[in-house]
Amino acid sequence: MTELLVLLVVFFAIFTQSVAGFGLGLVSMPLLTQLLGIRMAAPLVALIAITAEVLLLIRYRDDLDFSAVWRLSVASIFAVPLGVMALHRVDSDSILKALGAIVIGYSIYGLSNFHLPEVEHPRWGYGFGFLSGLLSGAYNLAGPPVVIYGNCRRWEPREFKSNLQGFFMLNSLTVIATHALSQNYSHAVFTHYLLAVPAILMGIVVGITLDKRINPATFRKIVLVLLVILGLTLMF
Repeated sequence: MTELLVLLVVFFAIFTQSVAGFGLGLVSMPLLTQLLGIRMAAPLVALIAITAEVLLLIRYRDDLDFSAVWRLSVASIFAVPLGVMALHRVDSDSILKALGAIVIGYSIYGLSNFHLPEVEHPRWGYGFGFLSGLLSGAYNLAGPPVVIYGNCRRWEPREFKSNLQGFFMLNSLTVIATHALSQNYSHAVFTHYLLAVPAILMGIVVGITLDKRINPATFRKIVLVLLVILGLTLMF
């Protein structure tokens, strides 16, 4: 039963990423953490993420502007190990409550339609990238800081999706390498990953197929409401 639930979570998380351009970690981490535990979910989601990001980047590669994301990537490289270290230094209950708070906070931001001021200087990317690296190392939640940065930089929709996948891919490589050096990859993690591959592929195919038929704004709001509920279950 657990394996089936894991596959359903992975499918919906990948589907969300395919349609919205982000959301894999936001959707999968709260659910997989409750199914498998934080210390298995974190390295597992990193493997799932890199697989999906490579495939999605192939689709959006023509719109990737590497000059827009390299600062994010450089900063995240230094922050990821600190996030992974937190998995071993902080007790699981505190980590779960923090994960819930982050998910709820970002979801409320997304639902509020609050318009942040435009960020004109790309050097802000270092700060957003560092914060993204911390969150991705601990929770695989690289998305929120980078999504906010992309909105502040006024990226166009296709550029937004492409730049996010480019950053996520580079970031996930760092996360995977750090988890490997920390010996967080067990036989069980790889088994779950191999079983999840069909769900990854199906989520991408269905997401890309339905991408133009789904209203992204409506879909995103539905997901964000669900994330608020998930965040509350983690905190309480």
